[in-house]
Amino acid sequence: MASEFSKAVELGLNLSKRIYYGKDATMISAPPRLAAMTTEVSDSYLPTAVMVYAEINDPAVVDNPDVPSYQPYVYGRCEPPVLIPLQMHAVAMEVDCYLDTAFVTVSGAWRVHCVAASRSCYCRIAVPMGEQGSVLGVEVESPSKSYCSELISLDDPEDTDKVAKSKDGFLIKGHIYTLKLPRVDGGTILSVKVRWSHKLLYQEGQFCLNVPFTFPSYVIPMTKNLTKMEKILVNVNSGAGTEVLYQSDSHPLKRIGQEAGIVGFSYEREVSTWSVHDFNFSYNVSSSEVVGGLLLRSPSLHDYDQREMFCFYIYPGKTISKKVFRKELVFLVDISASMRGSPLENVKTALLTVISQLDPSDTFNIIAFNGSSSLFSSSLVPATVETIKKVSEWIELNFIAEGGTNISTPMNQAISMFSKTRDLLSVIFLITDGAVEDEKEICDAMKGDLMKGGLNSPRICTFGIGLYCNHYFLQMLAQIGRGYYDAAFDVDSVNLRMERLISNASSVILADITIDALKHLDSFEIYPFHIPDLLSGCPLFISGRYCGNFPDSIEVGGTLADLSKLSINAKVQKVKDIPLDKVFARRQINALTAEAWFSGSKQLEEKAAKLSLYTGLPSEYTSMILTETDKSKLPSKSKPVQEDLQKTVDIKEQKIIFLRSLGIGFGNLEATAENRPPEHAEPKLYETSEMIFNAASKCCGRMMDRCCCMCCIQFCNRLNDQCAVVLTQLCTALACFGLIEVCCDICVCD
Repeated sequence: MASEFSKAVELGLNLSKRIYYGKDATMISAPPRLAAMTTEVSDSYLPTAVMVYAEINDPAVVDNPDVPSYQPYVYGRCEPPVLIPLQMHAVAMEVDCYLDTAFVTVSGAWRVHCVAASRSCYCRIAVPMGEQGSVLGVEVESPSKSYCSELISLDDPEDTDKVAKSKDGFLIKGHIYTLKLPRVDGGTILSVKVRWSHKLLYQEGQFCLNVPFTFPSYVIPMTKNLTKMEKILVNVNSGAGTEVLYQSDSHPLKRIGQEAGIVGFSYEREVSTWSVHDFNFSYNVSSSEVVGGLLLRSPSLHDYDQREMFCFYIYPGKTISKKVFRKELVFLVDISASMRGSPLENVKTALLTVISQLDPSDTFNIIAFNGSSSLFSSSLVPATVETIKKVSEWIELNFIAEGGTNISTPMNQAISMFSKTRDLLSVIFLITDGAVEDEKEICDAMKGDLMKGGLNSPRICTFGIGLYCNHYFLQMLAQIGRGYYDAAFDVDSVNLRMERLISNASSVILADITIDALKHLDSFEIYPFHIPDLLSGCPLFISGRYCGNFPDSIEVGGTLADLSKLSINAKVQKVKDIPLDKVFARRQINALTAEAWFSGSKQLEEKAAKLSLYTGLPSEYTSMILTETDKSKLPSKSKPVQEDLQKTVDIKEQKIIFLRSLGIGFGNLEATAENRPPEHAEPKLYETSEMIFNAASKCCGRMMDRCCCMCCIQFCNRLNDQCAVVLTQLCTALACFGLIEVCCDICVCD
C-alpha cells in the first residue's frame, strides 16, 4: 500500500510538469526525477502532513485552470491513477493536550491547480497521525458542495454490507488515514478540516507531542501575490495543577495565558514557504517523587452513561524510577512461516537489543514456537555477557520461519519456568503475527493461573504484528496478566515498537497497586479491569465510571522494588475543562471490545458501540460515512455554516458515501493457517485497477510506466472483476506464445 501510494505521487509529479504557470510564476525546486518503474519503490513521497491530491485517470485533463496552454494530445489512461499534490493556500493547526492525549485539528485550503477549468477529477485527502492516532472527523467545503463525516452503528445488515463492499477510507502503514472525494472541478479551492486524537509519549518526566507538519516544496502555490499565513495554537491542561514547563524546538511559540495547570501557546507568521519541520512540543509534569491524583467529572446531558466519571493518575518520580524490580523474563517468539523476511528480522534485532540491556542479576529464556516449540535453555539463565553471546548464536540458528502457529504450548512452558521467588517479578512477552482457534481457552487457563495475585503471579505482555492476529485476544491476555500490549500494524515499525514495549514493561518500579477508596463506592467500573504495575518510563492512568462519593483525598498503596510498601496520598479534585470521557474513550472501547470478544456478550458490544458514537472514535461496531450536500439545493435566503447545514438541508438532498470500517478485526484463522505474510493484510490503494495493471504488465512482458496496452485496459475497465480476471489470464497465456505483442504494437502509448 505505502509503495503504491508513493509511486502514484511520483508519477503524478512527473505528469504535472506539463503544466505552464506563466512567466510571472514563482519558481520552486523541481521534484526529484522518477526512475522508470524501479523494482524497489521508496516511501519518500508518503505524506508528512495533511495533504490533498488530484487523482488523475485521464492525463489530458492536466492543465493550468487559469492559463490554458497548448498541450500535445495525450493518448491512453493512467491505470492505476496517479496522484498530483495540490497547492496549499493556507494552513492552521490547533492542539488540545489533556493528560496523555492530544486532540489535533488541522484546517487548510488547497486548490485544484492542475486540472483544466472545464474538467474535473477525484481528490484524495491523506492525514498522517501521531502515536496510536484515531481519526475523529473530516469536513470539506467547496463552492458547490460540502462533505462531513460521521459515525454510524453497524446494527443494520444493509449498512454492514455496504461498508464491507466499500473500497475507500482506510489506513496506510497503520497511521495515515486517506479517503477520496467525488469529482471536483479544476480551479476549485477546497477548505478542509480534519480532526484526530493521538497519545503523547512520555520521556524523562515530560510528555512529548509530535504532529506531522512537514510540507514538501511542491505544495507551495506558484504565484507571487498570495499571502501565506501559518498558524498554530496549543492548549495544555495537565490536570496536575502544577506549573507547566514547556519546550518547542520546531516552531517559536508565544505563551498567551496560564492558570493552575492550564496554559496556552500560539504561533502565527507570514511565511514564504510552508513548514519544513514536524511540530514538536514537550512539557514537564513530573517531580522527583512518585505523585498521583484523582480527577472527577460529571457527565454531559448528551452522554449515554449518566454515572460520574473518574480518572486516577500516578507519575513515576525521577528518583524512584531508577530502582526497578529484579526480574525473570521469558520471550515467546512466533517463528511460523508467515514471519519470514523482515518481520522476523526486525523481531530478532529488537530482542537482541533489549536482552543486551538487561541487568546481569536478571534471568531470562527464549521459546521460539511455530507448530512446536524450541527452548534456548531448559531453565532461566542469567543475563551475563557470555549468555547473551550464546543466545545471539542460538537465535541465528533457530529463528527460521517455517511451520504453523501453536501458542498454548509455549505459554504453559513459560508459566512452569518461573521460580516464584518473592523479590523477582516474572514477565512473559508473547510476540506473534497469527490467530489460533484456542485463544479463549488460553485466556481461561491464564486467568485461572494468574488471578492468585501478588508478586508471585507472572505478568503477561503481548505484541501483535500485522492485521492477521487477533489483537483483542492479545489485549485480553495482557489485561488478565496485568501487563501491557502494543502492536505494529506496519512491519517497518516492529523494531521500534517492540523494543519500546519490552524496555518499558521490564522497568517496574511499583507493583500490586491498590486504591482503597474504590471499595467504599456504591458501584464502579474500571479500565483496565485489572490495575497494572507502574513503570519507570510511563505514567499510569486508571479511568472509569462510578456511583457514590469519593473523599477529599485517597490512599494509594503499592510494593517497591526493595519489597517495602509505598503509600501515596492522592488529592481528589473536580474538573470541568478536561473531557475525561473523550480522553480515555479509545482505551475503554478497546477494553470493552476485548471483554465482549472473550465473553461473547452482546451487551458489551452495544456499550462499546454507544461509546464510539458518543465520542466519535471508530470501533469494531461502528463505521464512518461521508455525507455530501449539494449547496445549490439549499434554501437561498441564508448561507449557514456546516452545523446549520445539517439542520437546514432535507435528508433527501444528501448523498451518503460509505467508507471502510476502521476496526482491526478479530484475527484471521485462515490466513494464519495458510501462513500469509502480514504485509498481505494491508488494503490495496486501487484493488481492481491494480489487478488489471499488473496483469497487463505481464502480458506485455515488460514494465509499463506509461500506460502500455491501453486498448486492453480500457476494455477491461468496462468489465466486472470476474471477467477481467478471465481476460488477463487469457492475455498471459497469449503472451507465452508472443501473440500479445500484436496488441501492444497497435496500442498507442503516451
